[in-house]
Amino acid sequence: MRSLVADLLAVRLGEQQDELLHKRLYNAIRLSILDGSLPPQCRLPPTRDLARELGLSRNTILTVYEQLLAEGYVLSRQGSGTFVADVAPDKLLSAPVMAPGEHIDAPPVSYSSRGKWLLDHISASPRQWGAFIPGVPDVNAFPHQLFSKMQARISRRPTPQRLTYSSQGGTPELQHALANYLRVARSVQCSPEQVLITEGIHQAIDLVARMLCDSGDEAWVEEPSYWGIRNVLQMNDVKICPVPVDSAGLVPPERTSAAPRLIFVTPSHQYPLGAVMSLERRQRLLALARQNGSWIVEDDYDSEFRFSGQPIPALQGLMPDPPVIYIGTFSKTLYPGLRLGYVVLPRALAQEMKAAHAELYRGGHSLIQAALAEFIEAGHYSAHIRRMRLLYGRRRAFLTGLITRYLGPQALSDFSDNAGLHLVLNLPPEADDIAIAKRANARDILVRPLSSYYLTENRRRGLLMGFACVPEEKMEGAFKALMQCINEVCPQAAEGL
Repeated sequence: MRSLVADLLAVRLGEQQDELLHKRLYNAIRLSILDGSLPPQCRLPPTRDLARELGLSRNTILTVYEQLLAEGYVLSRQGSGTFVADVAPDKLLSAPVMAPGEHIDAPPVSYSSRGKWLLDHISASPRQWGAFIPGVPDVNAFPHQLFSKMQARISRRPTPQRLTYSSQGGTPELQHALANYLRVARSVQCSPEQVLITEGIHQAIDLVARMLCDSGDEAWVEEPSYWGIRNVLQMNDVKICPVPVDSAGLVPPERTSAAPRLIFVTPSHQYPLGAVMSLERRQRLLALARQNGSWIVEDDYDSEFRFSGQPIPALQGLMPDPPVIYIGTFSKTLYPGLRLGYVVLPRALAQEMKAAHAELYRGGHSLIQAALAEFIEAGHYSAHIRRMRLLYGRRRAFLTGLITRYLGPQALSDFSDNAGLHLVLNLPPEADDIAIAKRANARDILVRPLSSYYLTENRRRGLLMGFACVPEEKMEGAFKALMQCINEVCPQAAEGL
């Protein structure tokens, strides 16, 4: 004869939607306890009886009873059975009983002023793949199989040191490999002890700002500049001072006695305009920093990809022991999801900055770093960059041809050098590049508005167009869709170019 409890649970069991049988039974009993259908001190049927009455296995009943017992919904009395507890755990938390799918309005969340500011200035695209997302490489072209074999071999017998926190700023193997590579490829003067491995440029900038700036200290940034740098500085209460950029790079103010604590530059390929800083400007900036005790932060984010002539040497290598913090990333040369970057620190900063990095961020990813070190030392990294340079050069030429054919050569930015993973499409001053980008993004054309990279009101209008991850056969169709968006938002734009 079926018990009343079994009848109740049979009905409640049918109301549950979870795919797992034991979860449906657990929810049926728990809700029955919470709404009073199974009152305090109510005796639950023995597991064998309930299993027979519901047509379930006894192991399922045992699993559910054990879970309810562990959470405090029921009590077990040896020799007597299982009983509903006097007070359910939910009642102790004063939480309302809610049916499945029901919700209540949560109280408003109060963020800090810095948190509110950041939420108002988020610029990262929710989508990071497709035409014409700037700064994203062709991640399909990376030799994943080769790299995976290296990782698998290293992971089979990992040493304890590779499975614990890193306190030395990264694995020694990767620090040595990078120091050797940077000396040859970028003319960077460094030893392995100066190399700090980070989880990308944002973490590197955050560390620099925290360790070298007090609240209210100033930093020069290029105008226009990468929004990520500005957001990280703002969150560290560093005062941002925009400095104009021309075809020779950042233009330092004439009055040199008021240099700030930090000077952020992208000298090899200015972001976003593409200018290359002249040798005269580089030397002037170095002298200015040394004279005023400033630190230059050189962001060398995609300098490997130059499609004519030789790569421009790093600013860091122009003098012995320069006041330069050199930052690089593997996001552009390999793929962003790797989340690995690096910093070449001046000797005076290296030991303390590595200690601070370990304290703040708890370094790791040692197995991946070891595989990447082997990848570099074996020559695969340089070979991959050479292949990608050829591939991206073809795609850049194809996109440049499209822009010239449809809009004329004046649509190409006069700042743009033959390098990098994006170029700038000029728009007339009256064009609303933000509205054009918004409409294009809605059609999966992932351009970015140039005006959003400025801090001052004197803004150029244009669109940042990445070409690295767009095969030529898909580029023209995407470009025509972009042209349609431009004509819909600003019909006179194409005529004014």
